Amino acid sequence: MRKIAADFVHTVSGPTRSATVVVLDDQHVIREIAPISQYDSASVEYCPGHLMPGFVNAHCHLELSFMKGQIPERTGLIEFVQQVVAIRDNFSAEEQEAAIVAAEEEMLQGGIVAVGDISNDTRSFFQKAKGQLRYHTFVEVFDLGPAMTEASKKTGQDVLDAIPHVPGHTASLTPHAPYSCTPELFRWISAYNQERGLLGMSIHNQEQPDENQLFLDKTGDWLQFIKHMQLDYSWFVPSGKSSLQTYLDYLHPAQGWLFIHNTFTTPEDIAAAHKAGQQVYWGFCPNANLYIEDRLPDYVKFLQAGAQCVVGTDSLASNHQLSIWSELQTIRQHAPDIPFTTLLPWATLNGAACLGFQDTLGSLEVGKQPGLIWVPAKESDPLLSTVAPHRLA
Repeated sequence: MRKIAADFVHTVSGPTRSATVVVLDDQHVIREIAPISQYDSASVEYCPGHLMPGFVNAHCHLELSFMKGQIPERTGLIEFVQQVVAIRDNFSAEEQEAAIVAAEEEMLQGGIVAVGDISNDTRSFFQKAKGQLRYHTFVEVFDLGPAMTEASKKTGQDVLDAIPHVPGHTASLTPHAPYSCTPELFRWISAYNQERGLLGMSIHNQEQPDENQLFLDKTGDWLQFIKHMQLDYSWFVPSGKSSLQTYLDYLHPAQGWLFIHNTFTTPEDIAAAHKAGQQVYWGFCPNANLYIEDRLPDYVKFLQAGAQCVVGTDSLASNHQLSIWSELQTIRQHAPDIPFTTLLPWATLNGAACLGFQDTLGSLEVGKQPGLIWVPAKESDPLLSTVAPHRLA
């Protein structure tokens, strides 16, 4: 047994406790949480500062780790996508694998215990098979037109079938984004997941302003990009509504929905999603938003709507690091009135629930195996500290 005490113990599922011991067994399962006064001080590891559960990275693209530093910042999403497409296959298998290994190690060292990871192919599966982190893999597909739909379905099924069989790991299909998927593909993915009891979808949502414009009246930069790619987009009919309010009609209401980025999501969009879905999560990757568009969502309006929020890092193509703590610090910098006790569930319990991992992760509770993070900060708000978190278990 290992007994670890701190000045502040953030259980997340309950109140923050002071002068408290967390007792772990040899498998790092929590066996007891009790006042430090109940233990002989000689048997306790005292860590001055804050203890909290391991972090959940709700949105990542591990397979793109080899693109770190390859794409200029603040180019806008359309140019960013063009760069990804242009250089995605310019690196050797050895270079890609080394970057994936290093990226996962960075997440482990930074206190991340689980990841909602986007995969377009199998290139990251060799690392996931090692079982060092718990993954839900969202197998991402897109078709960009009816001529590609059947091939996209088969590609998605083939990648899903190749998922490593690791205890605790799960997977499902997901559409990439509203502008890159036909209504037929959206509906097929939703039905496929529902029929097989798979977790819901993780969708890149309203990350760039012209996404909404495309759906309102079929104008704007996305349409120009599609024409530049010489794709037949004649099938697309604008709905006169925002992108989110359009594709909500294609999703099964009982599935979990994770909307990622949401930089240009309005209160009306949030309300429509909450009305349509039973399990709605809103994912934020602030450092990536700044890297690509140099703009952030209005986090306060999501809180005002009672939204369940989660945090991700996006990929090293669009971020300098894969650190959930850094993402929380960026949110704090731009939304200083949001307290730490509100932000911490975004990075822990909400993320675990979103990925279906709340049985063991996300909070300090007896019987769970959530990982244990120590932030050696004297302040009651650890985000005020410049010291990085330490992983203890």
